[in-house]
Amino acid sequence: MTLEQDRIKSMTFDTPEMIPVSVGILPAAWMKHREALDDLVAKHPVLFGEHGGARDYDAIHTATYIKGEHVDVWGCVWSNLKSGMEAIVTGHPVPTRADVHTLKVPEEDAGFPHGFMYLRLQDLRGFEELMVDFGEEPPELQILIDKVLTYNLRQGRRLLQALQEQGRVGTIVTFGDDLGMQRSLPMSPRMWRRYLKPCFAAIYKPFRDAGFYIYMHTDGHIYEIIPDLVDCGVNVVNPQVGANGLEALARTCKGKVCVDLDLDRQMFPFATPKQIDAHVREAVEVLGSPEGGLWLKAEIGDDVPLVNVAAVFEALERYRLTYS
Repeated sequence: MTLEQDRIKSMTFDTPEMIPVSVGILPAAWMKHREALDDLVAKHPVLFGEHGGARDYDAIHTATYIKGEHVDVWGCVWSNLKSGMEAIVTGHPVPTRADVHTLKVPEEDAGFPHGFMYLRLQDLRGFEELMVDFGEEPPELQILIDKVLTYNLRQGRRLLQALQEQGRVGTIVTFGDDLGMQRSLPMSPRMWRRYLKPCFAAIYKPFRDAGFYIYMHTDGHIYEIIPDLVDCGVNVVNPQVGANGLEALARTCKGKVCVDLDLDRQMFPFATPKQIDAHVREAVEVLGSPEGGLWLKAEIGDDVPLVNVAAVFEALERYRLTYS
């Protein structure tokens, strides 16, 4: 059985052969560790496939991971101090509510970047101004949301048509938007349901109606609204364990929606290999079941020592076989 088949079976609680696992390695980690990391990756073909030969350790495939400033289609200015890591938005093109009225929906089609709905609002207005908007609920808040949603619905139509033309009906479509902070949502669940839930529902519905599955990456503390994301059409949610807690995720998700658990990248730089092994084992014990509903994901940054990188790889390979 292929990894994709196991993902589908786990997502639908149809007894996969093993727990689907994956690893993302940030460009900064390749830049720092280079051949040493490559040698380690080559020892784990189960996770990465057979070694593909020469690798460009300095390769960057996303513009905002390059040091300097970048401007996106909405006019947001992204600033990056270190190549290999993601930039942050430092220039917000809609600093006042008056600017909301003159904001034009971009004509250029740039698809769905990470942060296409909620984070897009934050990038346009700035975090503090957006939070004041959610607190005071001026008409400009809904006007801004409608403009961003209009753009996203257009991107959705284009993506759906392309996927259908490629014959990919029945596969998983991935979206990403960080909805939480470290310890809470940035707004009340009630406010999120009023203003943002209808947006995600409108974006995802055409894909679900056409026979696709929805995977949603979302960093931060979000477990209170995971049932709402399911209502919106999400089949697989990708939450961070550190910001939500295993027990809260188990109460909210186990047996109800598939979780691609983002293992605790904040502990990886500082833990011992034994602690990493225990962390992955506990995640499987709390969230896993023979029926499925659990994937595991690890992200490797340049701050993770190679001994801990090896521990992450080994733990994923070991515990993916828990129910095999």
